Amino acid sequence: MPEPTTADTAVPTGPDVDVVDLLLTQHARIEEQFLLVAAATGDARQETFDDLVRLLAVHETAEEEVVHPLSRSLLDDGDPLIDDRLAEEHQAKDMLKQMLDAGADDAGFDDALLLLRHAVLSHARHEERYEFPALRAKVPADQLRALATAVRAAEALAPTRPHPGTESATANLVLGPPLAIIDRVRDAIRSATRPGS
Repeated sequence: MPEPTTADTAVPTGPDVDVVDLLLTQHARIEEQFLLVAAATGDARQETFDDLVRLLAVHETAEEEVVHPLSRSLLDDGDPLIDDRLAEEHQAKDMLKQMLDAGADDAGFDDALLLLRHAVLSHARHEERYEFPALRAKVPADQLRALATAVRAAEALAPTRPHPGTESATANLVLGPPLAIIDRVRDAIRSATRPGS
């Protein structure tokens, strides 16, 4: 039986689901995906890592476009709170770039994966503890639900597999498509959050 390459975490649906619900689910999916990457071998390792990279790209772009600007503008301590989250995201992106440059078959991949996992999950816990509860306390529920639509649209538009002519999603990322993923996610979010959408 082939190894699964993505975490099977159900995405919440329904009229009461808000952006925080979706981001919490993404955090769980990312955490599960780290475990799948760590357990995988051979070609499955590269595939699970590619899937992790995609999840992280979509998730962080959605946060940077939707959640962090809202938190920065509405929360009493929004500026320092978001500056800290963005610094954590920058650190994780630097670590991820080094891993992409080295490849999933690199001798140091396992150690790098553990460090990346710690950085990403620590970042997620900070959001869950400090940012998300404050958003729920300050932002009207209907606005949080509307933002969930933007995040869903962004997720739906992100590519799930490599572009033709490249051997993996990792190669796509090294060649520039993370910017394409980010651009597509940003466009989807902006379209979904535009008045009258």
